[in-house]
Amino acid sequence: MASALIVAAGMGKRMGAGINKAYLLLGGKTILENTVEAFENCDKIEEIVVVTDDTEKCRELLKSFKKVTDIVLGGAARQDSVKNGLKSCRGEFVAIHDGARALIEVSDIEKVVTEAEKSGAASLGVKCKDTLKAVDENGFIVRTLDRDWIYQIQTPQVFKRTEIEKAHNENNADVTDDCAVMEVLGKKVKIVEGSYENIKITTPEDLIIAEKILEKRKNK
Repeated sequence: MASALIVAAGMGKRMGAGINKAYLLLGGKTILENTVEAFENCDKIEEIVVVTDDTEKCRELLKSFKKVTDIVLGGAARQDSVKNGLKSCRGEFVAIHDGARALIEVSDIEKVVTEAEKSGAASLGVKCKDTLKAVDENGFIVRTLDRDWIYQIQTPQVFKRTEIEKAHNENNADVTDDCAVMEVLGKKVKIVEGSYENIKITTPEDLIIAEKILEKRKNK
């Protein structure tokens, strides 16, 4: 059994909407509904836990989704929100996903969960398209990174539930994703090729791009 843990707490200040961006509309539904729907339709996922800043509003919004088993209040930071959500997950594996990645496709969820079942931990990612430079403390370039080995990490990130719980409980480092929590403890995470369409909706420009991607999918 695999659980999905959707992290959708926080205001998202860069969006500048004055509300949690999860409740903004995308293709006639909220961003959060689009996100949850993909996991609802994935046979690999048997339960969905959502972390939010407003449990009552979220519960009302998602009441039609059969796989949503719990809606949990978020914490002060993302790591705290993940810890809170993990307490309600029951699956052997857990797929941790950004609530703002509303364009995730069922096929990508399936393949990253399948890889995690083989490797123990896996994350979606895409190869970096840009040339990347490392700089010194004064802003001067010191070297060019080989982009053949550089990935932009996405979600879902899938782990054995007991291992990611242990990693979060033992690690207090300031990290930006759950793979980094595992890395601190020396755990390996396998990269699975994702889609460049699986963007994280962070700014108003991202919302425009997401609408265009949805339009393109509908017209296929």
